[in-house]
Amino acid sequence: MIPPELEDELFDKMVEYYKDNPNVTVIVDRRTGPDRRQGTTPPEGEKRETRDRRRPRVPGTFPDIVDG
Repeated sequence: MIPPELEDELFDKMVEYYKDNPNVTVIVDRRTGPDRRQGTTPPEGEKRETRDRRRPRVPGTFPDIVDG
C-alpha cells in the first residue's frame, strides 16, 4: 500500500518490482476521514450500529435426529 503523497514516486516502481509475484497487488491508499482504530468515541449523534450479518434461520421445525 502506497500513501497518496508518494504515488507519483513509487507506484510504477513497485508495480515493476512485484510484477512476477501473483500474490502481490500494489495499491494506493485513498482512505479519508478519521482513523477508527484509535478507540476514540464517535462524535455525539454518530453512534455506529452493530448488526448481525449472519443469515436468519430457516423458519419451520426440523425432525429429531436419532442415533441408530
